[in-house]
Amino acid sequence: MRAVLALAERVALVDSPVLLTGESGVGKERITRLIHAHSRRARGPFIPVNCGALPESLLESELFGHVKGAFTGADKDHKGLFEAAADGTLLLDEVGEIPLGVQVKLLRVLQDREVRRVGSTETHAVNVRLLAATNRDLEQMVQERSFRKDLFYRLKVVSLEVPPLRRRREDILPLAHQFVRRGCATYHCGPCSLSAAALDKLLAYNWPGNVRELEHAMERAVVLAEGKPKIELTDLPPEVLQGNGAAAEDDASLTLADVERRHILRVLERCGGRRKETARALGIASNTLWRKLREYGLIQG
Repeated sequence: MRAVLALAERVALVDSPVLLTGESGVGKERITRLIHAHSRRARGPFIPVNCGALPESLLESELFGHVKGAFTGADKDHKGLFEAAADGTLLLDEVGEIPLGVQVKLLRVLQDREVRRVGSTETHAVNVRLLAATNRDLEQMVQERSFRKDLFYRLKVVSLEVPPLRRRREDILPLAHQFVRRGCATYHCGPCSLSAAALDKLLAYNWPGNVRELEHAMERAVVLAEGKPKIELTDLPPEVLQGNGAAAEDDASLTLADVERRHILRVLERCGGRRKETARALGIASNTLWRKLREYGLIQG
């Protein structure tokens, strides 16, 4: 993941199109916002559009705009998102859902850097950075002729594959703590933290819904904790407790750091959170345990 973020920061400095791929919920839009924030267009608008949520006729109008009288209900000129994102960044989310007819017009916009509104014969120059994201296999779609090859290569000047959360387990705890802090601020319930047992369950789960599922799970936990200082097992979703979608006991699939983290948390839970007793049981110095727990987010400062 560090390599992905490093490349994202590098490509932010130029205006090349970037195609982000990965499973649903891995955080592709977060990375596009990072690219925008580190680019020379950071002061301009960042406009995301979900291409799969709009029918073809409406998508074309939203992207390129239309003139008055172009179709029933078009009672005035409408500026499209390419024009609205001038000097900024336009994100085409779920770009694999764009119909072939709109793909042709999108390719022309990318080549000519100008748009023609629906129902108009005039063109308007556009100055926008284009980013695209999808959870679909566009190369396979090209072979199936459901996605244009020329558009595919135009979009993937730089390609970033965002790995699923189960392949970057070291991100689980930092993200969980971040979402808990956000939830506490949103619901004004005071600071709370995750118990060692809860952290162990989070690490044991495979998170098929990726970062989005983790975010929603932590929001639920904050609400159910009802202002308690610690989020306990009973505050976690049933699927996390039951290990659905997880190979929870298959330590062979875990890294050495994962195994160490889970073991420390389990011993800490067994010792009732008493750090000195935990350090003795683990056979390590108290300051070593303190440093580990700070890494896991159990100690602030």
